[in-house]
Amino acid sequence: MQHSILPNMNFRVLVTLAATSLVAEDACCKCGAVDYSWGADSLASSHDYLVTMMLYAGYVCQAVAAIVVVYSSLQIYMKMNTGEEGIQRDIITVVGACIFLLGAMIVFPAFFGYLI
Repeated sequence: MQHSILPNMNFRVLVTLAATSLVAEDACCKCGAVDYSWGADSLASSHDYLVTMMLYAGYVCQAVAAIVVVYSSLQIYMKMNTGEEGIQRDIITVVGACIFLLGAMIVFPAFFGYLI
């Protein structure tokens, strides 16, 4: 005689649902003006910290872009002097990277609703 696990599983599910339906949960939400007495002040300070770090991350991206542009421009200049192939591709790559970095500094924060 085979025993089916399915009736035991249904019984367990019913007991779990009955137990969870008996637990009363408080439904609290804040409406209207913001009251920072419930610990939301730490959330506000972490938000301020994150926005400050986003500003510094933008400065780091600008510094990296400047270094990459100077290095790549020197390489392109040396390629032009030696007469190597692929100069146009290198110029397009540098310009595209700069456009991406500057665009990312504007578009990504704006996507999340921040104006830096």
